[in-house]
Amino acid sequence: MPLERRTYTDPASGVTVTQLTDYKGHSHHFYFTNPGWYDHGRRLLISSDRNNRTNLFGVDLVSGAIEQLTDLEPVPPPRETEFFKACVNPLRDEVYFWHDTRLLALDLVSRQTRMLYEADPAFVVHMTNCSADGAQLYFGMYEDLSSRFRVDLQRGYIGFRETWEAHPLSRVVGVATDGSSSRVVFEERCWIGHVNTSPTDPRCLTFCHEGPWDCVDHRIWGLDTLSGRVWKIRPTTGREVVGHEYWYADGMRLGYHGRNADGKPMLGHIRSDGSAAHETAFPGQTGHIHSHDERLIVGDGGNVIRLWELRDGEYLGPRLLCRHDSAMRIQQTHPHPRISPDGTYVVFSSDRTGYGNVYTVPLRPAETLPPTDT
Repeated sequence: MPLERRTYTDPASGVTVTQLTDYKGHSHHFYFTNPGWYDHGRRLLISSDRNNRTNLFGVDLVSGAIEQLTDLEPVPPPRETEFFKACVNPLRDEVYFWHDTRLLALDLVSRQTRMLYEADPAFVVHMTNCSADGAQLYFGMYEDLSSRFRVDLQRGYIGFRETWEAHPLSRVVGVATDGSSSRVVFEERCWIGHVNTSPTDPRCLTFCHEGPWDCVDHRIWGLDTLSGRVWKIRPTTGREVVGHEYWYADGMRLGYHGRNADGKPMLGHIRSDGSAAHETAFPGQTGHIHSHDERLIVGDGGNVIRLWELRDGEYLGPRLLCRHDSAMRIQQTHPHPRISPDGTYVVFSSDRTGYGNVYTVPLRPAETLPPTDT
């Protein structure tokens, strides 16, 4: 297909931004906890709506060439085809995604697809993540309550509070990536979401109790997938809230943001066993955040992609990397910024042109960027 890549200079920061897609339909990269790079980081998996279908595509980050990788029939809500939940195997070029109730594996070299698991249609599936050894896929699933009240979480979080209040039966499920087995690792009557696997420890993952951050009993949980043991990570009291948790690259610590006991915004990190919490108040607003460690954090709050850089124990900033100007009316057009595996650039999505597209922007030293508090 024709190249769609183009570049422009961000008017606020002066940094060159690359737009990877340009089609009259929404395109986006994976959710910020799910890296989509493959071919040794030379290509990036994206979702794109083309010809009235949603499919998986691969973008060559050197040439800009875009290749269609799937040809899937549309599926109506609540199981509509979307790739926020998709993930790649950390040890081989294989991607895993849902199509209706089927969990599929696509070999990105041979282009062969195989089915790994069929979900109970009485449940809605959530985020997938692959274990560090590439042997297991883990995901959350919860009762489909759409017959009881209206649910449309992709467009405006409709039914979000109602689902939390209903305490649906939820499960964390493990499926072998060779398709040989599946098992329920943990279940409870509380809305489970955001299953995230450690990038270095194949038996450790986190999940959250989904719902309004200031209402849930506890947000971040650890789970030992071999013993089934669960434990609380970063308990909150009073006005404290935490969320948007993600693994640091070391696979031992988690980053998050929220509000401290004084109601002020903070950035934090903590070991997965719940020890060694470190939290720092910061200026400016944030949305989703991502980093490889505590030294440089990227966020998408407001209309900009911003950076916080740690200097002498405090965060300098925020500094404006570029504007994203996304309306964020649907999940597909949330920026969800993520730093590349080599730490040289950020990928994000935006509908600044009217349609969702995928962008990359190179990282710059914080002191070379303008400050922002918008």
